[in-house]
Amino acid sequence: MKTIILAGGQGTRLYPMTTVISKQLLPVYDKPMIYYPLSVPLLMGLRDILLISTPQALPLYQQLLGDGSRLGVNIQYAAQEKPQGLAQSLLIGESFAGGDEICLILGDNVFYGHNLTSVLADARSGLEGASIFGYPVKDPQSYGVVEFDAQNRVLSLEEKPEHPKSSYAVPGLYFYDNRAVEIAKHIRPSARGELEITAVNQEYLRQGQLKVTLFGRGIAWLDTGTPEGMLKASEYVEAVQSRQGFYISCIEEIAWRRGFIDSEQLCRLGQEAKSTDYGKYILSLVGGCV
Repeated sequence: MKTIILAGGQGTRLYPMTTVISKQLLPVYDKPMIYYPLSVPLLMGLRDILLISTPQALPLYQQLLGDGSRLGVNIQYAAQEKPQGLAQSLLIGESFAGGDEICLILGDNVFYGHNLTSVLADARSGLEGASIFGYPVKDPQSYGVVEFDAQNRVLSLEEKPEHPKSSYAVPGLYFYDNRAVEIAKHIRPSARGELEITAVNQEYLRQGQLKVTLFGRGIAWLDTGTPEGMLKASEYVEAVQSRQGFYISCIEEIAWRRGFIDSEQLCRLGQEAKSTDYGKYILSLVGGCV
C-alpha cells in the first residue's frame, strides 16, 4: 500500500497567504500541521509517500522533509496546479501508485487515539474495494456524510448536504484498492467544480464494495481547516502532551519505534532541534544521546 497526502492550496478559509505557503506548513501547537497526517502512514508501517501540494509550496515541503531518508522512508512530491478536489490527487498520483493499494489522507486532518493503530489495521485488513471511516459531528453539513440503516449498513453518501441524513461525517482518511484511479477518471466535477472524493466512494458503494468503520470515543479526529479548528487542535495537542508527557505525531519517534531508523539516527535528529522542547523530547527517548 502506498500513501498519498494532499496538502493542497485550499487554505483560503484561514487567510489568503495560505494559498501560497500552504496551510499545512503552519504550526499546530509545536509542530508543522503536515506532521499529523504524515504520522498516520508511519504508524501503519507504510514507507512510500507522495505529498501533493501547490507548485509554490512544494520547495518548502522539500526543504522541511527532504526525500524522507532521514526518517527511513521514501517521500516524493507532485504539484496540484489548481485545487480541484481531493479525488484529483488519485489522478496526479497514478504513476506513483503503480497499481498498488492506496492510503489517501487530507493534509489538514489530525487523528489521535490509544488504539488508532489497531483500528486502522483492522480497516485495511483484507481490503476489497474501499474502506473509509465515520465520525459523529455537530455540523455534518460541512462534510461528506454517511447514512446507515438499523444494522449499520451503508445506505448513502452525500457531500456537504443541506439536510444531512445522519450526524456521521467522513474524515479525510481513505483506503482504496487498485481500482481507485480508474474510478476517479470517470467521475464528473461537482457543482463546485471539483472532483469530489465522495463520488469515488459512491461508486464503490454502488458496487457493494464500501466498508465504513466508525471511530469510537477513544479516537479524536480534528479538522484544522479553519482558524477555530487550528486553535482547538493546538489546545488539544498541548493538553495531551502536557498531561501525559509524550508527544502526538512526533514523526521521528514513530520512525524510530517502527524500526525505520536506529537510536543513533534518532539522536542526530534530536540534536538538530535540541534548543526546542520538541528536540529535547526526542533526545529524552534514548539514553546516552550527546
